[in-house]
Amino acid sequence: MGTKKAHKVFDSLLVLQCQSGSKKAVTLLVKRWHVKLCKHVYWYTNDKEVAKDIVQDSWHKIIHKIYDLKDPNSFGNWAFTIVTRNAIDWQRRYKKELGDLNSYYHKNKVSIVDQENGNKEQVLRLLDRSIKELSANHQIVLNLFYLEEYSIKEISEIINVSPGTVKSRLFTARENLKSILKSKNYEK
Repeated sequence: MGTKKAHKVFDSLLVLQCQSGSKKAVTLLVKRWHVKLCKHVYWYTNDKEVAKDIVQDSWHKIIHKIYDLKDPNSFGNWAFTIVTRNAIDWQRRYKKELGDLNSYYHKNKVSIVDQENGNKEQVLRLLDRSIKELSANHQIVLNLFYLEEYSIKEISEIINVSPGTVKSRLFTARENLKSILKSKNYEK
């Protein structure tokens, strides 16, 4: 059994125990998922403390609604869906503030590293900055697909759009990222 599948089975057992009223199972589930959910939400907020707050608020909803979860095997996708929606709600509420921060960021952007002697860390920073220039929808699908390694179908369930829309956003995000990198003379 693969590691990912084994984790999913263990999480399913914890969910069943949570549904039976086990406080210890709730604690274990939180320990297993909290950091991963915080990292995911950080993509939306770019602020560790805000990400932690959003995830903490999400845990309240997750724990209260876990009794309604019909398929314990879907816990990961279900939890990601809840935190993703809460993060998107946060983005909507603070869109003006984020716009001001993005404006500041673009005015103070660090120059592009030289292609010949740029190191891996600088290239990753450039890539990260370039991804942040994409729309929120495109950032979300890139993060879920490449970093979180979710399938197209799982992403469609998490962000509540059709698989075709996920594929389209992935394609557009890649193309836009290529254009951004090309405009910075960094595409090979």
